[in-house]
Amino acid sequence: MIPFSVLDLSIITRGSGPREAFRHSIEFAKRAESLGFHRYWLAEHHAMPGIASAATAVLIGQVAGATTRIRVGSGGIMLPNHSPLVIAEQFGTLETLFPGRIDLGLGRAPGADQRTARALRRDPAAPDRFPEDVVELLHYFEPSSEEDTHLIRAVPGAGLHVPVWILGSSLFSAALAAHLGLPYAFASHFAPAQMEEAIALYRSRFKPSERCAKPHVMLTVNIIAADEEAEGKRLATSLYQYFVALRRGRPIAFPPPVKSGPAPWSAEEQHMLGQTLACTFSGSRESVSAQVQAFADRHKPDELMIAVPIHDHDSRCRSLELAAKIRVEISGRQVD
Repeated sequence: MIPFSVLDLSIITRGSGPREAFRHSIEFAKRAESLGFHRYWLAEHHAMPGIASAATAVLIGQVAGATTRIRVGSGGIMLPNHSPLVIAEQFGTLETLFPGRIDLGLGRAPGADQRTARALRRDPAAPDRFPEDVVELLHYFEPSSEEDTHLIRAVPGAGLHVPVWILGSSLFSAALAAHLGLPYAFASHFAPAQMEEAIALYRSRFKPSERCAKPHVMLTVNIIAADEEAEGKRLATSLYQYFVALRRGRPIAFPPPVKSGPAPWSAEEQHMLGQTLACTFSGSRESVSAQVQAFADRHKPDELMIAVPIHDHDSRCRSLELAAKIRVEISGRQVD
């Protein structure tokens, strides 16, 4: 059975706030665990009216504490915003508190606009040092002894097995993950343009390591499933509105679906949505299952991670339940 995992941005919906977003994330994680999902990742973003997961490590700890088995991690931590030592200490702390359950996904983007990036005291040259920073961070998880007085140690962190992933949407991230022998997660749910080329490059250049013996690809898709085809399509209009607002430079809280009438975006914006959200599968369980099956058959991921960007929490939970059934259906077809 191909593992399915969940990506959560702790969505702030219109008319609510971060408190509700956090409560819903914890409830959603519990449901994901009960439905057999493999991982539950949270993503770092800053100054976004619709995303509450800015303090990502803090929220990971809350989700891990509210669950018992599911792996919990970052999808991802934007490493140029941070000192590698600080991230090693944070995730060493999480791994110590929740042994065997913590993942550390690393990204190179700021997760913010440029003004916010400056407010984070981010070095403008930090993205250029991303490969070196990843290597430094990996070093902090290596075993050390008290005799190594000349070395900087992550306490906690040193000697802990925290799986480290490279996240990205480009050939750069694919090449880096392959060179370092790390698992690779591609952000196909919002930037699929280079997906096929990046997967091929990663698999062809992969160098086995102690952390990862063979190439391991996780692809992320949006699943917006409902009991009826039309309802799934309607629910997807929240995501479309959200991305149109981002492209217009006016980010918003996650909006309710379009009620009726013509779409509130232009033909050019519709074209942008078709490209940016090409890996968004919406509709009934049957139609979404067929779409996900075709995607998996074509790209052969080792894992699928799903985002469930739906405004109404109950509808979002229902979509997750349908996604769990889709996982079983796909696995049954693969066995056949």
